[in-house]
Amino acid sequence: MEKGGMAVGGKKKVLKAGIDMIMIFKVDLRCRRISQAVEEVQKVIHHLTTEISHQDIRFQAVLYSDTYNENIKVLAPSQFLITVPVKGLSGYKEASEQRWRYYSLQGARLPCPLREPEDLQQWLEVEQFMKSLWQWHEADVTIEGDIVPAKVLQVFRKLVENAITTCHLAGKVSMLADCAAVWVAMETSTGQVELELAPTVEIPTAWSKKARWPRCLKRWPSPERVEYIKSFGFHLLACSNYHWQLSFFRAEQVLLEQLDEDGGCRRKCFRVMRQLKEEVWCPGRRPVITSHHLQTVLFWTCEKYPHFKDWQVFSKAFLRLARKLHKCVSQHLLKHYFVRKSNLLRGASSSELDAVAQKLAAFLRDPQISLA
Repeated sequence: MEKGGMAVGGKKKVLKAGIDMIMIFKVDLRCRRISQAVEEVQKVIHHLTTEISHQDIRFQAVLYSDTYNENIKVLAPSQFLITVPVKGLSGYKEASEQRWRYYSLQGARLPCPLREPEDLQQWLEVEQFMKSLWQWHEADVTIEGDIVPAKVLQVFRKLVENAITTCHLAGKVSMLADCAAVWVAMETSTGQVELELAPTVEIPTAWSKKARWPRCLKRWPSPERVEYIKSFGFHLLACSNYHWQLSFFRAEQVLLEQLDEDGGCRRKCFRVMRQLKEEVWCPGRRPVITSHHLQTVLFWTCEKYPHFKDWQVFSKAFLRLARKLHKCVSQHLLKHYFVRKSNLLRGASSSELDAVAQKLAAFLRDPQISLA
């Protein structure tokens, strides 16, 4: 065998051996730690949001769950997104006509209109719902008929602050005031975690017109699976000033759960990639690359390689994913899986992305996994 061939074969053997060990020792340990943190977080969040719902009927309590809690998204070991359901908005329909907005967040009239929403954003009008509580028509959350995220967050932030005191959690939970969204820090037995609490409108009966998915002639997922996924609808999150953020958490979760029905190694690839990202490529409390980014890379790769044969050999499949991630990070471009016009890396720190790209390039030159 030629020397070069031995080197390539040796890399694959080292990669596979390292992966087998890391799957046993590190991925399992991560799962236990995350499960423990999620258990503690959801108890506190349930307590807080129950108190909040007593104070303001528009916000629902995040229910406690012994299994998977769809309101808790783990973006990194120390960064969670908590979607807090809102109550009293049902019968959603797409806006029938566009109109310009000439108001500031204080309600003052502006001489020129506000910018239009970007690809993953949209306006939200009270009149888009067939049924709505009268509280959603109040001036504390609306301007000229729009339910404005910044005003919803202003009301919600005050409720969170009061609930922390009322629930006697001041020694365990504290507000973070470094951005427009509502963030809290919480002490857990595995360390401090930061939680973004986002009031969320659930749209279970429709699929967003902005999500033009799937593309024609794509073999993954199947047409039957596509219709099933679309039946879960979408969500709108309050996490910015004027525009609501589109999210497809349930659809993404269904895709993840049913990845390996053919016996492939897609989920294993994802878990190991996530482990390396968190420990080597992009660690940190608020990393520039999160689990959601990795999940999106996985979905695009599954679509490009839809056949079982592409996911039989772990080393080949894993390196394919790593190369795709490297390309996206290097180009500062990762298209949202459902809304392809949206770049998930838009606004991310260029220097941080470049640093991750360098680490990925080093790994791809010598794909070994350290167990230190």
